[in-house]
Order: sequence, then C-alpha cells, then structure tokens
Amino acid sequence: MTIRYFVLQFLLVVTVGFLGAAPGPDSSATMQQKLQHLQENADLPQPDQTPTTFTQQEINEYVASRQVKLPRGVQSVRFSGKPEIITGNARVDFDEVKSGKGSANPLLSVFSGVHDVEVIARARGAGHTGYVQVQTVTLDGVEIPRFVLQLFVEKYLQPKYPGVGLDSQFSLPYKIDTAAVGENQLTVTQK
Repeated sequence: MTIRYFVLQFLLVVTVGFLGAAPGPDSSATMQQKLQHLQENADLPQPDQTPTTFTQQEINEYVASRQVKLPRGVQSVRFSGKPEIITGNARVDFDEVKSGKGSANPLLSVFSGVHDVEVIARARGAGHTGYVQVQTVTLDGVEIPRFVLQLFVEKYLQPKYPGVGLDSQFSLPYKIDTAAVGENQLTVTQK
C-alpha cells in the first residue's frame, strides 16, 4: 500500500467522527456502495458533481469490518471529525511499525512497545489535491514534541512510505475535486 493510498483512505475513511457511534446493520455495505459509486463516476467523461457524503456510522462500520488495510502495527482505530479537523485514536505497536529497526537516538526510545496514540490533524481537499497537516500527537496522553515526531517519520516511516510527512499534499484519485470534513461526516465532490 502506498502512503498516498493510505492518506487517501485517511481522508476518505478516517476523517469523519466515529467515537460513540452505534453500529447499524448495513453501514459497511452502504460505505462500500458509495466508494464504488466514486470509482464508477470517475470513469465517466464528465462525472456527476452531486456531493457524496459519508456518515460517521458508515465509516466506523467500514473500518471495523477490516476492509481498510492499515499499516502494520496500527490497531483498533477510531476517529472523530469536526470542520476541517480529524482526531484519530489508535492502539499502536511501535515495535511492529519499526519492524525491529532500532535507533541509538534516545529521543526515539519513546516509540517502543504498545501505546494509545491520538493524532489531531487538519484535513481538506480542494482542486483535486488533498492536504493533511498533523497538529499534535500524544502517546498515552503525553504530547510528543514536533521535532521528535519529525525524527520518527524520517527514520521509520519515510523509508517505507516515501512522501509521508507531518504535512502532506497529494493528488486525489477518482476525479475527486473537493473533500470537506464536517461534524461527524465527510463530503466529497467529483469533477
């Protein structure tokens, strides 16, 4: 899986809020139908520009059904959304993420073992481009300084996922022109 695909999934699937969402009987199927619609609509010479909205319940069920392949070591993901802000909570096994690759840098020693991680990021899509800017990351409730995060990204993530960073900009696939994070929902338009 490329990082751009992961970030797209992050933007399309993770952006809306799911904390406290009550599962519905067919939300995962509804999500799959909407994703299929985006793919089919993108194949048209002039896509239908009617917005497609993903609700928190649909996204929660879809991610819980394991239809989204998360990076190695990332477990039990939950998300919430409010205008332009994504909060993602996950249980992360950093030893799996690092794939046994160590570091002599003592600043990176915090990234070992299993931790509860919270990431707060700004996210949006405009002009066929997605933007994700990480604002804060906490491990077990303790905020990690940005320069330490940057060291971790450079040492462990960028070799596996070139182009990943704390501030990411990438082309949106399927002719998606805009992506707007709202209160517990994500709305995309194609053009």
